[in-house]
Amino acid sequence: MTSTALKAPRTLARCAQTAIGVAAVADVFRATALREHRLHPSDASSESGSASLVFVYLMTLAIVLFLAWLARARRNAESLSPSSPVPTAGWTIGAWFAPVANLYAPRQSVLDIGRASSPAWEQKRDVRLVTLWWAAWIGHGLAILTTTYVAQGSMALLVTAESLMIAAAVLLGLVIERITALQSAALRPTVPVEPLPLG
Repeated sequence: MTSTALKAPRTLARCAQTAIGVAAVADVFRATALREHRLHPSDASSESGSASLVFVYLMTLAIVLFLAWLARARRNAESLSPSSPVPTAGWTIGAWFAPVANLYAPRQSVLDIGRASSPAWEQKRDVRLVTLWWAAWIGHGLAILTTTYVAQGSMALLVTAESLMIAAAVLLGLVIERITALQSAALRPTVPVEPLPLG
């Protein structure tokens, strides 16, 4: 497949960015309602249940849209740089659901896709952006586990977890924007320049 037959996933990128942002905000409301339910079970049970249900729907949508964007970006990257190491289509998605591997493999997949997308990929700045996003995402997961099993109702941990969630959402939005922009530039058709007439 030639680059002219490919298209940067701009629409998917915008949809994924929007869904991720909305899901992150919904998670703040969910976590707050859940904390109130744990502290006052009879008063906030209905509210926490509704907030959790809304969050599950929004997060599911965000995951589907992000993985759809990632799959399209991977396909573009593979065609743009056939010799570059790019994860297989199955592993690009499966790595997120594989125990243990999902702690590190998705980050590597995104890095590989970014590098293969364009020679303009900056090793220091772009790798740092991906690493910061992944650190915030893993940190959020660890904070959630701690608030669930160790320190239920802790406001400090709640604020930490939700701050990391918002940070991860913002950083992931920037990662999506960066890779999409690189692919858009790489796939932009070049206009042939007509030679100047002699004489």
